[in-house]
Amino acid sequence: MSVTSETIVTAPGGTEVGLTRPLILLFAVSVGIIVTNVFAPQTLVGLIGPAFGLTTAGSGLVATATLLGYAAGLFLLVPLADLVENRWLIVRMLGCAAACAGLVTLAPTAAALLAILFLLGAACSAIQILVPIAASMAPPERRGRVIGDVMSGLMVGILLSRPLASAVADGFGWRAFYAGSGLVMGLLTLVLALRLPRRRPAGRIGYAALIASLWHLLRTETVLRTRALTASLVMAAFSAFWTAVALRLAQPPFELSQRGIALFALVGAGGAAVTPLFGRAGDRGWTRPATVASHIAIVVAFAGAAWGGAGAGAAGVGSLILLVASAVLLDVGATGDQMLGRYAINQLRPEARGRLNGLFVGLFFLGGAAGSALAGIAWSIGGWPLICLIGAGFGLAALVVDILGRAR
Repeated sequence: MSVTSETIVTAPGGTEVGLTRPLILLFAVSVGIIVTNVFAPQTLVGLIGPAFGLTTAGSGLVATATLLGYAAGLFLLVPLADLVENRWLIVRMLGCAAACAGLVTLAPTAAALLAILFLLGAACSAIQILVPIAASMAPPERRGRVIGDVMSGLMVGILLSRPLASAVADGFGWRAFYAGSGLVMGLLTLVLALRLPRRRPAGRIGYAALIASLWHLLRTETVLRTRALTASLVMAAFSAFWTAVALRLAQPPFELSQRGIALFALVGAGGAAVTPLFGRAGDRGWTRPATVASHIAIVVAFAGAAWGGAGAGAAGVGSLILLVASAVLLDVGATGDQMLGRYAINQLRPEARGRLNGLFVGLFFLGGAAGSALAGIAWSIGGWPLICLIGAGFGLAALVVDILGRAR
C-alpha cells in the first residue's frame, strides 16, 4: 500500500514551476471563493426552506446537505490527489461545482435541491487538494508561511460567507447568490485550468487501497490523531458560538436586524488576519507554544462572550463591543489551531498529503457538526450562558490534549 514520496510539479507548458507571490495569491483567493458555497447555506435556510414548503426542522437540511457533501468529498474524492494528476482533478471538480450552483436556482423540488447541494458540497472539497499543492511546492523552511498565506484566504472566505450571502439575499433573493456563485466558480475554473501547476503523484495504487489506507494513516500517525482531535474540539467551540450568537444578538438589549448580525459577522472576520502569523510561528519552531496560546484564547473569548452576552452596559453598547472583541479572539484561536494543525500534518508524508488533509479536515468537520447540534440543544435548555460554558469546555479540553499529548 506504500507509495514513493516524490511528486512532480510543472507549469501548464510542462516546465518546472516555482512558487511565486502571484501564485500563492491565486491559491488563497481560490480557496476563499470556493468555501463560501459550503457555509453560505447556514444563513440562507430561513429563506430557502419556506420557498420549498419545508418545516423549520426540514429547513435545517439545507445547510446540512452541503456540509455532508463536503465531508463525503473529503473522505472519497480528496484522496484521489495522491493517485491522479491534481490540476485535472481540481478543474473537473470545480466545473461540477459551478454547474451545481447554477442548478440550485432551477431546483423544482426540495428533494432535488438537497441532492444538488450535496453534490455542490462534495465538489467544493477541491479546496483540500489546492492546499497540499501549495505545501508541496514550498521549501521546508517556508512551508508554514505559504500554508498560512493560503489559509488566510480560506478563513476569510469562511468568515465572510455568511454576511455576503445575507447581503446578496437581502437585496436580490437567495437564488441570486447561487446564480452569482455559479458564474464566479465557472470563471475560477477557467483561470485555474490556465494557471494552476500540474502535480503528478508518483504513487500508483488502486482506489480501494487508497481509501483503505486512510485508517492505516490515522492509526499510525500520532501527530495526525492529536491535531485532528484538538481541531475537532476547537471547531465544536467555534460552531457553537456562531450557531447561537445570532439568536442572542436578536434579543434585548441588542435587537439587531439581519443586516446588523451580518455586520457583526463581518467585523468578527478580522481574526483571520493573523493566519499568516501562525504560519511563520510554525516555521520558527514555535508550534507548541502557539497552539497552547490559541486554546487559551478560546477559553478567554468565551469568558468575555458570557460577560458581554449578559447585556450589561448602557443600552448594551459596551456589551456589544465586548461580544465583538470575543468573536475576534475566538476566530484568532480557531485560526491558530487549524493553521498550526495543517502545518504539522503537512510535515508528515509527502506522498499522502491529499489523504492527510482530507482526514484532518473531515474529522474536525465532524467536531463542527457536533458543536452546531449541541448548540441548539444547549440554547433551548440554558440559553447563552450554557453556550459559553460549553464552548469554554471545548477549549479547555483542547488545552488538556496539548498537555497530555504534547501536540507538535
